[in-house]
Amino acid sequence: MPMERILFVIAGVVVLASLAAGVWWTPYALLLTAFVGLNLILGGVADWCPMMAILRRLGGKRAAEIACER
Repeated sequence: MPMERILFVIAGVVVLASLAAGVWWTPYALLLTAFVGLNLILGGVADWCPMMAILRRLGGKRAAEIACER
């Protein structure tokens, strides 16, 4: 699976989990949704995403380079 798709899956899971926590636990969990959204905007505008840097550091260096080459 390309690193870019892994990033989208992680973002989707975090957004859904924080929405569920915001509804059933505390509204402050919705701040996590805003954080993920801001990271996705940053990735689109600046072509750099903190999560992609973390995934590269964890060992997906070559796959991350391929995903970033467009």
